[in-house]
Order: sequence, then structure tokens, then C-alpha cells
Amino acid sequence: MFNFNKNGLHVVKHRALWMCISALLIIPGIVAMVYSMMTYPTHSPLRVGIDYTGGSILQYETAAQVSNADVAATTEALTKEGITNTYIQVLKDTSGNSEAKSMISIRTKFIDEGSEDSSKITQVVQDKYKDAQLVQFTSVGPTLSSELFRMSFIALLVAILGIIAYISFRFEFKYAVSAIAGLIHDVLFVMGVFSILGLFFNVEVDGLFLTAILTVIGYSVNDTIVTYDRIRENLRYNGKKMSFGEIVDASVQQTITRSICTSMTTFLALAALYFFGGVTTRDFVLAMMLGVLVGTYSSIFFCSMLIDFWMERANAPKKPAIEG
Repeated sequence: MFNFNKNGLHVVKHRALWMCISALLIIPGIVAMVYSMMTYPTHSPLRVGIDYTGGSILQYETAAQVSNADVAATTEALTKEGITNTYIQVLKDTSGNSEAKSMISIRTKFIDEGSEDSSKITQVVQDKYKDAQLVQFTSVGPTLSSELFRMSFIALLVAILGIIAYISFRFEFKYAVSAIAGLIHDVLFVMGVFSILGLFFNVEVDGLFLTAILTVIGYSVNDTIVTYDRIRENLRYNGKKMSFGEIVDASVQQTITRSICTSMTTFLALAALYFFGGVTTRDFVLAMMLGVLVGTYSSIFFCSMLIDFWMERANAPKKPAIEG
């Protein structure tokens, strides 16, 4: 038995509202990415880490509380030793070591572990903080970083092409295009937020960020397919009794509770991991949390609105040609 609550949520009726909300979600991020491309030496829309630029990161644990003045003094001392273009970040230690209060992360050009430059950096840090200990040394060469960038682009392209092929086979090509538009909407939002965080808080993205983006794509398209499947079923049994817009509204009403409940349970699990997990995965989890929220919104409102708009334009009667 098909039930349609006319007093329920109307996606089609408030199409302009969803378009305005989507614009507010992605336009600030697009502006930030364009500005980043104009100002960063790498001309990338995000502040990228050593995974994509090459370089070395040395991390030290210390029991001291590190201030911004300490960071500036350390940078000056490294410059005097010939270690230039360094980026120092102070992280809260979450390793479980009760004596360690801070973790100093120093990013610099590519150097070998145990080299003279590595020893100079360690000496400068230990001169400033007597108890500082090197706990992690990571290096990525320029060749590997360019290869990672290329493979990341290929991974995104393959994922998008695979989604287009699958949805076109399961539904129709117009459904696939609407789903891809929703994915682009979600990815632009997540990238835009991280671009803003990079400009104001020096947040960098690495290989884990790509993993988060691919996961967000998969999660978002899953919710979208659930709504599309309901639209198809309702069209089969009620296509002659209801307009396409009414079917879209009814389908959203039938799936919205399931989508929100699934997303909330996932979001709560990610939130626990964000607040109680390690520092190294925090940005990855943040990207996932943002993706879950915007993916839920886009699958319910944005993609449904797009497919209705497309079908409305496709079925609109054509104006007769004016004979001159």
C-alpha cells in the first residue's frame, strides 16, 4: 500500500532553498581554494603535506609546555644552523606517555635519518628542551611524492567512472549524472573546509585525506542509490497516478529516517574517534565526519532536487517554432 503524506517534507517545492544552502556550503570553500592556488608555492588548492611535496618530518616529545614564542625561537635557531624553510607545529601528546605534554613536529626539506642536518635539528630542539626525544622520523622523496599525486588522481577518476557506469546500468544515465553532481558537491565542501583550515590553522592534507575523500564518495553514493531505488519502485507502481515531483517527495519521506539514523550512528562513532583517538588520524576522521554530514544532506535534498529538475526539463512541452 502506497502512502503519501501531503503534509510531510517537500523537496521539490523548496528547490530554491536547497540550491541556496548548497551554494552557501561550497562557495566559501571554492574561494579559499582559488586563493590558496594563487598564494601557495605549490599552487595547490589545499595545503599539502610531505606525501605530495616531498620532505621530512621529525617529531619530538617533551614534558614542557611549548608556546608560540618558543616555536619562533626554535625556528630562528634552526635558521642559524642552516636549516631553512622549516614548518614547526605543536601537537598535544596523546601517546599515553604521562610525562609527555607536547609533541613538536618539524617539517623541512628532504633529509636522511642520521644525517648531519637531522643531527642539527635534534641538537637545536634538545638545547631548548632538555628532555626532548625524537619519537618519529618520516621522509618522502620528490619522486615518490609526484607518483603519489598521480596515483591519487587516477584513483579518484576510476572511482567516478565506476560510479557512473554502475548507476547508468542500474538506473539511467540522468540518474548517474545527478549522483556525480552530488559527489562533486560533497567533495568540494570537504576540500573547501580543509582549504580554509589550511589558510587559518596551517592544517595539511596527506594520503589519509585521499582515503577519506574516497570513503566519503562511497558513503554518499550509497545513500543516493537508496533514494533512487525508492523513486524507481514508486514510479513503477504509481507513475500514472502521481507526478514525478510527488514521487520524489514521497520517496524522500520513505527513506529520510533510515538515512539520518545510519548517518548519526556513523557520525557518533567518528566523533568518539576524533576526540579520543590519536593525533595522526584526527584530520582523517574530521574529513570523514564532514563527509557523512554533507553526504546525508546531498543524498536527501541536493540529488533528489537535481533529478526532479532534469526530468521536469526533459518532459516540458517544447514551444512551437515561430514562422517568420
